[in-house]
Amino acid sequence: MTIRILSAIGDPDAARVVSSLLHQLPDAEPAPAVADSAALLDALARAAAQGDGTPSAGGPSAVEALPEVVVVHERIGPAPALELIREVALRFPAVGVVLITADAGPALFSAAMDAGARGVVGLPLGYEELAARVQAAAQWAAGVRVHLGGSAEAAPGPAGTLVTVTGAKGGVGTTVTAVQLALAARAAGRSVALVDLDLQSGDVASYLDVQFRRSVVDLAGIQDISVRVLQDAVHDHHTGLGLLLAPEEGERGEEVDDRAARQILGALRSRYEVVLVDCGSQMQSANAAAVELAETALLVTTPDVVAVRAAKRQVRLWDRLQIRKAEDTTTVVNRLTRNTEIQPPLVAKATGTQVARTHVPAAFKELQPCVDAGRLQDLDNRSTVKQALCALAAELALVESPAARQGRGSHRARPTLTGRKRKAIAAGAASGPGTIPGQVSGPASGTGSGSGGRFAGRRGPAARGGTGPFDPAGPYEEG
Repeated sequence: MTIRILSAIGDPDAARVVSSLLHQLPDAEPAPAVADSAALLDALARAAAQGDGTPSAGGPSAVEALPEVVVVHERIGPAPALELIREVALRFPAVGVVLITADAGPALFSAAMDAGARGVVGLPLGYEELAARVQAAAQWAAGVRVHLGGSAEAAPGPAGTLVTVTGAKGGVGTTVTAVQLALAARAAGRSVALVDLDLQSGDVASYLDVQFRRSVVDLAGIQDISVRVLQDAVHDHHTGLGLLLAPEEGERGEEVDDRAARQILGALRSRYEVVLVDCGSQMQSANAAAVELAETALLVTTPDVVAVRAAKRQVRLWDRLQIRKAEDTTTVVNRLTRNTEIQPPLVAKATGTQVARTHVPAAFKELQPCVDAGRLQDLDNRSTVKQALCALAAELALVESPAARQGRGSHRARPTLTGRKRKAIAAGAASGPGTIPGQVSGPASGTGSGSGGRFAGRRGPAARGGTGPFDPAGPYEEG
């Protein structure tokens, strides 16, 4: 995608420096810088006037004629920089504005965002920071123009759901969890990409019996990831998953930095509905960026002291590096049994995270044949591990839960009554509104001394006179 950039910089020396850096950006078309705020607004107005404002007409629309990014220097005049940004955001909402300032502190950053800026770059200028802010603003502008109808060919912004799966330590079931969640989402009819960002020891290929030459490293050095380039790097698995694998040579993982990871994940999210990332247990810049970008960040642990301590260290690491807060992290407890001393509430208290309601049972015998064969996709549907991970996928909204399907009026939403239950209800109605079939009419004595009904001798809330599962005054429900 070509990025058209217009700069508003009053200082000629600063304008030359910015122009030199902008010309180094891939696919960038910087226009000559304007010297003041009035010239900038006039240039944008002229660009908008080139189109007739109707995307269906033959000529370019007003939105298409505008530059994607406007770079504003803090010393622009005569209008103050923040006022100029606010004016551009109001009059030209499909243009992303980047502010260059010597004071990149929290106060100015907040004020710039309130004014409508899409990024702030600190002085002295650096290529990496400027490139990241300009490309992010251009991607945002492209997405806005798609919604405004200004450009049918513009690449939309990220649309897919990004979920990361990180292990508290090695061997807690991170890859199994990621693979099964991806398979569950694909079985629900969603397009799914499974990315292996455990760059030094990723095993997604081994678990799914895949031999593929390309890996995530092949995308690391590409500045503009087109659809064709992405298709060449992603392996189309026979299950329907799109696999972006870790490199076979672990040392090559260093080629994937945080900038490359953000670009790769952004490209995947524009093509797939769900992007699941196996981050392994070792934090690097690439998987740290993935955790920071994710809508849902899962942390997998087992219910033992060593793993829970490792999970606590991982959460604290993310918090110190400002990657993710503990309360925004969901912990998945794997290999849980009734006899385990460490239960999910204790895990939540120790880590300060949310713990998923769905827990994965300890049933390695079910997994071992598929793991040894390298065909995790062949795990039996009756497996308790698979059922638990499918329930976890429903909890994370990766698939539609059975309750939601029933609530829409499916054939299970209103179960039919069997002949025996019809007779039981009819008998209850005939004996009066306060009696249970087979029980003597009258106030409940709590002794269960009915006339031999099915539940006459059962103790519980209904027998004691309170409401319970067999309360005849309540609505009838099956199950």
